[in-house]
Amino acid sequence: MELEVVRVEVSLETPGLDAAALCRAAGVAPQWWQRARQEGRITAEGDDFDATVLRRVRRLAWLQRHFDADPELAALVVDLEEEIERLRARLRRLGEPSCG
Repeated sequence: MELEVVRVEVSLETPGLDAAALCRAAGVAPQWWQRARQEGRITAEGDDFDATVLRRVRRLAWLQRHFDADPELAALVVDLEEEIERLRARLRRLGEPSCG
């Protein structure tokens, strides 16, 4: 099986990716995006998306593709990864040494 690699450059200096640009940048079909939003795996408000949403979409899609993960399981993994990052950032702010 031959894979086609598509490189998309996105400037995240200014917020403002619309759904079509986000799908292109994340490499997902618009139908995938719509279903993920409807089912609550992506909880972005409005129609203007930033780097945080893009990072989550990319990670969800990657987990589903590479591990054939159930969408709900992929969302749980990403939720846990995001929580770990929030806790690490909090430790850094408090001056504690990093755990990982």
